[in-house]
Amino acid sequence: MIISANFKTNHSRVSTAFYIRQLNEFLKNENIKDEIIVFPTSIALDSFDGDVLIGAQNAYPTVSGSFTGEIGIEQLSEFGIKTILIGHSERRHILGESQELIAKKYAYFVRNKYKIIYCVGEPLEVREQGGDAVNEYILNQFDGIDTNYTNLIVAYEPVWAIGTGKVATVDEIKTTHSNIKKSIQKPLLYGGSVKVENIADILAINNVDGALIGTASWDIESFKNIIRVAKEID
Repeated sequence: MIISANFKTNHSRVSTAFYIRQLNEFLKNENIKDEIIVFPTSIALDSFDGDVLIGAQNAYPTVSGSFTGEIGIEQLSEFGIKTILIGHSERRHILGESQELIAKKYAYFVRNKYKIIYCVGEPLEVREQGGDAVNEYILNQFDGIDTNYTNLIVAYEPVWAIGTGKVATVDEIKTTHSNIKKSIQKPLLYGGSVKVENIADILAINNVDGALIGTASWDIESFKNIIRVAKEID
C-alpha cells in the first residue's frame, strides 16, 4: 500500500520539519510497513532521517538555468530527492500546464530515474458525459507518457472531487480504476477528498493500491489515523 501526502501550498519550513519528525516516530513505533510519501512545498524540501520518502510537488525539466520561480535537479539533488509528482490537475487546470509540457517533464525525470507519481483525472463536465467519455479523457492524458517505466505510480484524481468534499462513489472508483488497469499495469492510487472517514471504503476497492491525500494529510494526527486504517486493511 502506498499512502502519500500532498501539502500543496501549506506548511512552513519549520512546521514541515516538525511534521516529518513526528511522522517518522509514528511509523517506527507502529511498525508501519506501507510506503509513506510526503510532498512538501519547495521551500521546505530538506534531508530528513527516517522512513518517510520525501518528494517534490513540481520541478522544471532541467538541472539548473534561467527559469524564474522554478527548481531543477540541482536543487533536488542537494537533499537526495528522487521522487516527483507530475500532471496534477491543479498544475493542468489552474496553472495551465499542457500535455506537451507534462510529457516533456515526464520524459526528463524518467531519464534521470526518478520515482514518478503521474496524476490523471477528469473534470465534472466530462464525468457527466458518462463512462466512455471519462475513459477517453483519461487515456488522452497518457499521450507522450512511457507507461512501461519501471518506477511509475499512477494516481487517479477526479478533478471535481479535489478539495471539494465530494468523493467519487465506490462504483465510480472501481470502474475507473479497472479501466485504467486494463491499459496500465502499475500501482494505482486514488485521490480526491480522501479522509479518515472514507479511507477504509476506498482502500477496500479492487485495483486501489493506495491514496494521494491533500487536505486530510495537512494535520499530522489525521494523516496518522489514515495510515492506521491502511495498516489494518493490509
